[in-house]
Amino acid sequence: MENSWEKAAQKKIVPPEELEQKLGLCRSAGKSVASLNGSFDLLHAGHLQILYEASRQADILVVALNSDRSIQAYKSLHRPIVPLKYRLEMIAALSFVDLVTWFDETDPREILNKIRPDVHVNGAEYGSNCLEAEVLKKLGARLHLVARIPALATSALIEKIKQCD
Repeated sequence: MENSWEKAAQKKIVPPEELEQKLGLCRSAGKSVASLNGSFDLLHAGHLQILYEASRQADILVVALNSDRSIQAYKSLHRPIVPLKYRLEMIAALSFVDLVTWFDETDPREILNKIRPDVHVNGAEYGSNCLEAEVLKKLGARLHLVARIPALATSALIEKIKQCD
């Protein structure tokens, strides 16, 4: 039996193949769209900061999560720590996130072509010449960079946990 938590989360979770139609409805209602992507494994305060900042850039915030297979390909076979199903639900639980989807590729360029954001939010550590820059330019989208809190990076938190007794 599906619990109410899963049912509530499903209202915001959109399969990649349904994104263009769903966002088309938002755009026809005059809404602007911001996008943000990442693994969001071990959700922490640094993630909340960038997610909130992203939500302030447009009417609708779409968060695209790397699939488990994608994370294993570009990070480690030991990651993610939290499976995609639960990462989707955690992001969907945030009031300032409107839609959540996922992608199997190791980079977000294909999913950004589906989202077609007005603004894409990225960590400042990736800079204005980030991997997404060319796609964003083609789409006419603005790039908004958010400063990272170094002590709150997931990799730093994992190292800190390893040092605990």
